[in-house]
Amino acid sequence: MTFKSHMDLALHEARAAAARGEVPVGAVMADASGQVVAQAGNRTRELNDPTAHAEILVIRAACEAAQSDRLPGYSLTVTLEPCAMCAAAISAARVARLYYGAADRKSGGVAHGARVFVHPQCHHTPDIYDGIAAPEAEALLKSFFANRR
Repeated sequence: MTFKSHMDLALHEARAAAARGEVPVGAVMADASGQVVAQAGNRTRELNDPTAHAEILVIRAACEAAQSDRLPGYSLTVTLEPCAMCAAAISAARVARLYYGAADRKSGGVAHGARVFVHPQCHHTPDIYDGIAAPEAEALLKSFFANRR
């Protein structure tokens, strides 16, 4: 299988989230063959749901499609380093690979902050690839927050 980045699609979802007034984070889940099975952007405000992060939405949709609570072999691409809640969900779903763009020094849960995957209580750690299209993801976030100030 040849690796194909789904970051362009994740960035598209992040832009759509920003257009809805949501923090611009987008995520894409691909199955073991590399086929996209779910894509979403943040919807916390729209759904009045603090758990409606892009990562959680695609994990839910992928689990529904797979008819399983586990996603071995699946890959998650997200524009921003997942927070602790999302990192815990990634571990619980046994997602095989995590690709993310921008680092989140304030609220990240992978390389910053809680660093969920290095805790002894973490049952599964995905392969992690960071910095993919980070400049584009960072620019999108900075623009969004600058326009809200």
